[in-house]
This record gives sequence, C-alpha cells and structure tokens, in this order.
Amino acid sequence: MDIERLEFGIDTFGDVTEGPDGALLPHDQVIRNVVTEAVLADEVGLDAIGVGEHHREDFAISAPDMVLAGIATRTTRLKLATAVTVLSSDDPVRVVERFATLNALSGGRAELIAGRGSFIESFPLFGYDLQDYEALFEEKLAMLAQLIQGGRQTWQGQLTQSLDDVELFPRLASTPLTTWVAVGGSPQSVLRAAHYGLPLMLAIIGGPVDRFAPFADLHRRALEELGKEPQPIGWHSYGHLAATDDTARERMFRPWLEQSSKIGRERGWGRMSRDHFDEEADHGAMAVGSPETVAAKIAHGFRTLGAQRFQLKVSTGRLSHEAILDTIGLYGTEVVPLVKDMLSDS
Repeated sequence: MDIERLEFGIDTFGDVTEGPDGALLPHDQVIRNVVTEAVLADEVGLDAIGVGEHHREDFAISAPDMVLAGIATRTTRLKLATAVTVLSSDDPVRVVERFATLNALSGGRAELIAGRGSFIESFPLFGYDLQDYEALFEEKLAMLAQLIQGGRQTWQGQLTQSLDDVELFPRLASTPLTTWVAVGGSPQSVLRAAHYGLPLMLAIIGGPVDRFAPFADLHRRALEELGKEPQPIGWHSYGHLAATDDTARERMFRPWLEQSSKIGRERGWGRMSRDHFDEEADHGAMAVGSPETVAAKIAHGFRTLGAQRFQLKVSTGRLSHEAILDTIGLYGTEVVPLVKDMLSDS
C-alpha cells in the first residue's frame, strides 16, 4: 500500500446545528460555519471536503457548488467535492458548467461526486416523476460521462435534452473533469461506475466496512475486464472525535439519535436506541472515539477495501459547530499520522 497516496477528507451535509444556548442556528449561519470548517480542514492538512445536497429543513445546503465556490476562495489545497450531486434531478449540462466554473475558481481542485442521493424531495421540487427514478439516473450519468470529456458534443436524449454539436462554457481547464460515482451498496451501481471508467465512492451509512469489500473487488474486476484503467475507490462514514472514547460517544449520541429517529419515522424504520448506536460504534463503519480508536477503524477500512480515500462525515444533526471543529482538528493532526503509521507495514 502506497501510504503517501492515501487521501483523507471530510464530508458535511450542512446539518442544522445548535448554538451555545441549545437553539438551532439559522441556515445562513450554518452555511458560513461550514466554510469555516473547510478552512480548518485545509489548515490541518486534510485532502478533500465533500458537501452534500439536500432540499429539506434539517439541512442548510441545497446548492453545494455555491458553498464550495466560497470555500475555494479561502483555501489553497483542499479538493472540493459534492457529497453528492443528486444527478437524477439535475441537468448534466448545468452540472458540468458549474463545475468548470468551480474548477477555474479553485485552480483545478473541483471534483464531482454524482449519485442518486438518499432523499427524494428534489424530484417533485424540480418537476421529475419518481417512476423515472432509475431511468433518469442511468441516462443522465451516461450524458455526464460524455460531457466531462470536454470538446464539442452531440447527444440524443429521451429523458434529457438533445445536443447537436455544441460546446459548453467555460471550457474545462483539463479533461476529463474528476468525477466519482457514489454507491450505497448495489452491484448494478458498481458495474455502472466501472462501465464509464469512473472512480467509486462507497457511502456506508450503517454496518461494517467489511460488508462493502465485495463491491470494491467487483469494481476493480469490472474495470479490468472492460479494458479500462484502474480507478480510485473511496468510502464515507459517520464519525466524531474527542480526547476519549466516552466523551466522543456522549457528544454524538443524542444528535445521532434525534436525526436517526426523525428519518426513521419518515422511512418506517424501527425505534432507534443506544444499543443501535453502540453496535455501530463498536462493530460498524462509524468512526467515533479517541484518535487512537478512530485511526484503527480507518486503517481497517483502507486494508479491507483497498481504498485510496476516506471521507469522515463530521456533521450529525444538531451536533455543534464547535464539536465539529474539534473533530476536524484531531482528525488532521492526530488521526491521519496514526493511520499512516498503522499502515506503514501493509
């Protein structure tokens, strides 16, 4: 394993956090706080940030590329990605134009992570039919994979517009635009990413990282069988850091429970509990605890998946901005060196 080529990033959905008085902050303040969190990530030497797209009250960010543009002007090295761009309800033409602009602002640091997202609010909001859920993503990803190559493009659409020898502006400074496909655990989605020769980002929301190792292996095998170049694999999971395991768990549990219970009621999940949280912290991909505990969890993930990037989802419900900053600081200054040391003999 080439330790120096491993990348460590953070993800945030712009969860609406609580202020010092315990009240939820307004959306505008949350967005400004996300920029501050990104600046700290840049300062402590982290490699990337992913900003999610949602269209609901409990998340402040609906236009991640706009937030990333703000981050671009205040950072120098951080790769700027989405987590994710909900491609099914977006226009691939506008997506490429926006990311070409972000790439220009950031000096080539823009990365697009395309996915279907875990919420469906964007479909009625932008006039799409949920009955077209699969077909929309399939066609738009095919269109996107062509557009990120740059140059003049012709495209015959069914659920998308058709293009007749057009070029998009601003022109991409370099091609292809770095584009990952986010996958939640479907073999078909993994094969789709390989078909287009794109990197794979595994979104691990629950369960052990080992469960996703077959998907990483499938991606590598499919690329080889298709005669395509090897591509990076990354994974994303929730987490929180503090000086001790107990402190980290106590900080994260209530925000996690509140958020998981709310989403669970919407989706018909069973009642969430402390036992569920501890199971994820002990045996799942969730990386919560002291720097030593979190480093061991991340190192295991790199070994198991053969991955090149890890993205720690640092925001969880109302978990405060100050607690998120603590996590980012410990992650960059303590966890990353520990992980590299743990993997140095691999």
